Formats: sequence, C-alpha cells, structure tokens
Amino acid sequence: MNRIEMYTDGACKGNPGPGGWGVLLRSGPTEKELFGGEAATTNNRMELTAVIEGLAALKRPCEVALYLDSEYVRRGITEWVRGWKARGWRTSTGQPVKNVDLWQRLDSLVATSGHRIEWHWVRGHNGHVENERADGLANRGVDLVRAGKN
Repeated sequence: MNRIEMYTDGACKGNPGPGGWGVLLRSGPTEKELFGGEAATTNNRMELTAVIEGLAALKRPCEVALYLDSEYVRRGITEWVRGWKARGWRTSTGQPVKNVDLWQRLDSLVATSGHRIEWHWVRGHNGHVENERADGLANRGVDLVRAGKN
C-alpha cells in the first residue's frame, strides 16, 4: 500500500463568498497540487471539499497521513459523524447537520475507498510549510473563481 502525505486547506473571501480549496499530495519525492473554487460558498464547505478532492484523487487504496487545519473537518469525520448518522443526519440538538451533502460524500469516500487514514490537525497560518502551500493553493482557487475561470 502506497504511503501518501496529504495537506489540505480551504479559503473564503467573505463567509459566504468566493471560496477555494487546495491539496498538496506527496508520495516520496513526487508531489501533485490540486485546487479549485466556488463562487458562493463558506470556509467550512471549502475545508471539506479539499479533503474530498484530495482523497478522490487517489486511484487505489493508500496509507494516508492527512494534515489539515480544520478541527471542524477532523472532529466531524472522526468523532461526530457516527452520531449524526445514528440520528438521521441531525445534531445532538436535533438540528439538521450543516453541509450534509459534503459530510455524506466524505463519509462514503472514507468507508469505501480502502484508504487507511491518519488525521492530523496542524495550526493554520503558523509557519507549517506544507499547510501554507495548501493555503496558497486554496487562494489560487479563489482567484480562479474571481477571474470567472472555474
């Protein structure tokens, strides 16, 4: 099983507003950058989209060390999702889960991909080189949207 390092980030200019997502994939010395954006979105949606796009880009099951600066995404997929599903995609207070479409996609991807994923939180905008690169890619996604190219 290939070992992959994945660094993801989302960005939004206004919340909601134009947003972008970015992914840095690394396997040994080989790197791949992915990014994109949406015209009207939120930061949380872009954080989720970055992880989804990164995992979906892997064509076979991998050992993935996934680094992200979003506790919302990390805790959501490792802690909260089981309860949400048990309650019919509702929070503990009975409210519908926000961004349920993306949570369901991520949950399905994690469950069916065969990847073994280690989830690592890193502090954003704190000099972590790869996290800063993922942030730069997310902002390139915002720039694409603003230029009307996405």
